[in-house]
Amino acid sequence: MDINTLTKINFYLYLPAFVFVYILTTEITADLTRVILLAVSMVAVNYTIGATITRVSRLERKTGKAFENALMFFNSGNIGISLITLVFSNPPFVVDGVSPYLQTALSVQIMILVVQTITTNTIGIINSGGEGITLKTGIRQVLRMPTIYAIVCAFLFKLIPLDLTVTPIWPALNFLRNGLVSIVLITLGVQLANTRLNLKRITPYLASLVRLICGPAAAFLMIKLFGFEGVVAQTIFIASSAPVAINTALIAVECNGDSDFAVQTVTLSTLLSAVTMTVAVYLAYVIF
Repeated sequence: MDINTLTKINFYLYLPAFVFVYILTTEITADLTRVILLAVSMVAVNYTIGATITRVSRLERKTGKAFENALMFFNSGNIGISLITLVFSNPPFVVDGVSPYLQTALSVQIMILVVQTITTNTIGIINSGGEGITLKTGIRQVLRMPTIYAIVCAFLFKLIPLDLTVTPIWPALNFLRNGLVSIVLITLGVQLANTRLNLKRITPYLASLVRLICGPAAAFLMIKLFGFEGVVAQTIFIASSAPVAINTALIAVECNGDSDFAVQTVTLSTLLSAVTMTVAVYLAYVIF
């Protein structure tokens, strides 16, 4: 299977529909606006951590840029949303057989997902480190990504009195949204099949550990700074413990970055997150 075709199907078809549907169906309150600001701040903090480690370790340009992307962008979609749904629809968050906190938690998670999607498809592409990717060419590449226009259109449709959910196009958009996880995982599998795993390479282990440990630590400080409590704070903390986003590997392939490093980091961080995210869920319940 051709990896370039699969990445284009993901970026140009499934991801735009996924983002469009979630933004359009989520009510954005004042608290969610603060969550957006926190999510943007988290990207900046994680970038600073990544850039510092890259400079101190003197990594090659492509590897260094992939390292920074691995810290900035975490799997807030298929893993994040699934985990938040699982956590807040089970005890101790179930009251009299219902899940009163689930909608709030999902709304917070979706706002984090929106920020991560926007920054991944803008900053992530510009920062990919691929051959010939300058600021100008990076911006040009970003403007060719339909996800950016899907986000703008979603916010515009929220402002006009038109209910898209009753139009014939809505079922098609829902089918595309529900298919994102499968196409992303198939694409990752194809890339893994074409990647020679180098278990002696230290940098993927380092990036994975920093993402899974420093990510939640930085989120904890940001939660305290912004003054979040309860379910909102718990959701943010759990979301920040997710492994490296699969899209960082797709970007590395699409932009000719260090795809081997990116794929290995996604794989390692996802495997290790089975332990670290379990701890994060427990700490979120205890601390907040």
